[in-house]
Amino acid sequence: MSDAQDGLPEGRRGAAMACIAAGITITVLDGTMVNVALPTIARELAISAAAVTWVVNAYQLAVVSLLLPFAALGEVFGFRRVYRFGLCVFIIGALGSAFAPGLEMLLASRVLQGVGSAAVMSLSAGLVRHTYPIAQLGRAIGLNAFMVAMASATGPSIGSAIITLAGWPAVFLVTVPIGLVVLLLGSRLLPDIAPQERPFDWLGAALNVLSFSLLFLGLDMLLIWPAPGVVLIVLAGLSFAALVRLQWRQRTPLLPLDLLRIRPVRLAIMASACMFGAQAMVYVAMPFHLTAAGRTVAEIGLMISPWPAAIALSAPLAGRLADRANAAWPCALGSVFVALGLLLVAWLPAGGDRWPVMAALFLCGAGFGAFQAPNNRAMLASAPRSRAGSAGGMQSTARVLGQATGTTLVATVFHFSHEGPDIAVPALYLAAGLAGAAVAVNLVRQRAG
Repeated sequence: MSDAQDGLPEGRRGAAMACIAAGITITVLDGTMVNVALPTIARELAISAAAVTWVVNAYQLAVVSLLLPFAALGEVFGFRRVYRFGLCVFIIGALGSAFAPGLEMLLASRVLQGVGSAAVMSLSAGLVRHTYPIAQLGRAIGLNAFMVAMASATGPSIGSAIITLAGWPAVFLVTVPIGLVVLLLGSRLLPDIAPQERPFDWLGAALNVLSFSLLFLGLDMLLIWPAPGVVLIVLAGLSFAALVRLQWRQRTPLLPLDLLRIRPVRLAIMASACMFGAQAMVYVAMPFHLTAAGRTVAEIGLMISPWPAAIALSAPLAGRLADRANAAWPCALGSVFVALGLLLVAWLPAGGDRWPVMAALFLCGAGFGAFQAPNNRAMLASAPRSRAGSAGGMQSTARVLGQATGTTLVATVFHFSHEGPDIAVPALYLAAGLAGAAVAVNLVRQRAG
């Protein structure tokens, strides 16, 4: 297949990529800015700290349970149509969140935002796959990773500035104009992929939502109410077993078991879950680690920022390299850098000179960027082009499940640790272990060729 046949005409690729990148950026910005706004929301709505965390949880629950269904919907009804539907729902949810008079309306609106974000996240990778030819796929994925890293790095600062100048509702409103522009331009600029002639699996979608919802809620409750948490996780396992049995013999299943049978896809998903789990553990544990050492909030933000900054620098370069070489080597080398960097972070004194810690976190971020773009390219390129939507959905699901697992592991470590200056150190060593598991997966991939 020629380059022209394997993507959009060259003159249209940049504009389409700008739409895709803008769409995924506003979903990432929303998450990072809302985290900063939680204390202000709790104070102004007169709700508890425990209650306000559901502003984040409701959103994440909707996202994680709907990624795979929206990926399948995109293949059945058309990527562009479902992607723009997701943007519509996200914008409506953002407006509802901004004008919510109380917690109930805010949570309902956040669920809507999560539904919209699930569509945008799950279909972005598939749209990129249909925008660029396979020979340029790595650089496109690297650019996407650059935008996500920049949004992650700047989101807290942007959110803080917006809250200071205009109050917490403006955090939700700021994404609306960008979403509207992408919605309008997307009808002309995004690739128009013909829908596949097959019915949508509504029963499979319902079981998928049930499985991931029960798992998410069970993990969230596990340390607070252990017995109900375990029950929910067991029920999630039973529901997931029923889903696998339903999907096993389908040619194009909603739960993409056909893609998991492809060795490079399977290994890429395993490595991705490990690496995003390690990253989530660092993002949760490091503020506690640095706070225990007497660092100020401003210092903590400064000291953690090298990680996303390094991703923004390394991911585009790694993406271009992945278009020319086997992805296994940059993935393996990147995961080694993350593991070594985390061992250094855990070993270095958090209350000493800040620059060695920042250098170690920069090494981690550079390694993560070197891993992420080639790994995502390998995942998409190894899947049939007709299954690009499901491959993108699996990619997003691996990321979200890795993040949820990492957060749960940190909470577990904190639960069984004694308060003190070293409370987060075991979590950092455990994060290094997860990165080490990714190294092992990547070495298997390298030997497999």
